[in-house]
Amino acid sequence: MAIQRMDNVGIVVGDMDAAVGFFQELGMELEGRAEAGGLFADQCTGLDGVHCDIAMLRTPDGHGRLELSKYRSPAAISAGPSDRPHNVLGTHRVMFAVDDIEDTVARLRPHGGELLGKIARFEDSHLLCYVRGPEGIIVGLAEQLS
Repeated sequence: MAIQRMDNVGIVVGDMDAAVGFFQELGMELEGRAEAGGLFADQCTGLDGVHCDIAMLRTPDGHGRLELSKYRSPAAISAGPSDRPHNVLGTHRVMFAVDDIEDTVARLRPHGGELLGKIARFEDSHLLCYVRGPEGIIVGLAEQLS
């Protein structure tokens, strides 16, 4: 077999504290923070002089992890406006299952969370929405209906 599991999703951020706060409010648990750099980081990323701050968060069930990176060097490069639409090529969202979608959206608003559209009902199975968070990160939320 080629892979064992998905280990984590990595996102580069400009404001580490804001991003960590947003994902903690969502219910993720901070595993820890560290600095990364040196030869291994340069070799792995294909960049020279890598020095970044890392925060690793995990989902409450312990199966999903999110790695946030804030580059000190080389400087992070903007991929364009942070309000890009959902149909831009490349990674476009991370999806989380939630207990109460309306409550989750309300709790994310003070952390910069904005609905992209509306909370939508998919048949009789789910309520779904996309929320834009720090750095323009799009987070999908899904509440399973009984």
